Amino acid sequence: MCFLILFYLKIKGKEVIVRNYEKITALYERLSRDDELQGESNSIVNQKKILEEYAKKNHLENIIHFTDDGISGTQFDRPGFMAMMNGVNQGNIGCIIVKDMSRLGRDYLKVGGCMEILRQKVVRLIAINDNVDSFYKDDGFTPFRNIMNEWYARDTSRKIKSTFKAKGESRKHTGSSPPYGYIKDKDDKNQWIIDEKAAEIVRRIFHLTMDGKGPYAIARILEADKIDIPAYHQQKLGYGLHQSKVFEYPYRWYSSTIASILKKQEYLGHTVNFKTRKHFKDKKSKYVSEDNWLIFENTHEPIIDQETFDNVQRIRGNVRRYPDGWGEYHPLTGLMYCADCGSKMYVHRTSNYKNIPLLYLQCLHKSTLWNTLSLRSQDKRGSGIKSHSKHHTRH
Repeated sequence: MCFLILFYLKIKGKEVIVRNYEKITALYERLSRDDELQGESNSIVNQKKILEEYAKKNHLENIIHFTDDGISGTQFDRPGFMAMMNGVNQGNIGCIIVKDMSRLGRDYLKVGGCMEILRQKVVRLIAINDNVDSFYKDDGFTPFRNIMNEWYARDTSRKIKSTFKAKGESRKHTGSSPPYGYIKDKDDKNQWIIDEKAAEIVRRIFHLTMDGKGPYAIARILEADKIDIPAYHQQKLGYGLHQSKVFEYPYRWYSSTIASILKKQEYLGHTVNFKTRKHFKDKKSKYVSEDNWLIFENTHEPIIDQETFDNVQRIRGNVRRYPDGWGEYHPLTGLMYCADCGSKMYVHRTSNYKNIPLLYLQCLHKSTLWNTLSLRSQDKRGSGIKSHSKHHTRH
């Protein structure tokens, strides 16, 4: 007697209702950008064809495809792979077929852990080109093959890094896309030219900072003016990392985006390479020390002049905490020094019982009365500071 089994399987965020009398035969395909260099033989279409033909020839029915396109085998948070393993853990999958073991992954420890889970769940694993079939025999060479697959990923990563290093040392940009404010020259992909619409926003951000506005306040100003965020602007121009993304809030600027723009030396016309590095396994970018950056000056047209950039760095570098509730930097931040101990005095903001904003300067040694200097909002910055300085300077 056969019993109808109904269960739900989530694939790529969608729940698929599966009606069957047997467990699923999972056909898993994966293609990374590195694999694409090898041509059509590793394409997703070709993998699907090979797996389907094998399943049909060997009478393995009830097939469902699980696919990861453009994702490295050293990563194991792949959506298709995770959906498949979720089906394994739920007991819904009876067999997994891959073209070869490298499709499953290129980290031998994690692949070994995956194979142990399949063994415990009594899930058959077939790797066609590697002649692996856990149902019939235990291939003692499989662990060594997994190590070789990881070595391949490591070696490929090393070669790619070497290529990027050579490119970066030859005054060429190593980033896939230029920063907001620039676009690639159609006649020379290694050259950046100014995107005037975005460049005007970059200049505005720098000028607002010079006027005392903080990143949060600037973000709110741009949002109120319905200025496209960089990723959305780049998508509209047909480049960037978010070509397929649907932007629900295309005008919602974040203070972190503003802060990032204000730090970029690229706006001075310089090429800045090797700011980040990736490990071949997790592929996550990590920032490195500025000492390891390679900077080539005057490689493209600047958007910001040196004086403006330096003034903004001085303002930003001396800001201790941002943004505050008022969303502004005080112009005196980092410019006042305590006459008693010589340390910098920082602007603090508070309000009185009438909720009127009050400012005062305070140095790090704030336990001493001498180190606090109040600033009335109605004081003119020149005369106000001059009179206060006479009162608080000790001789």
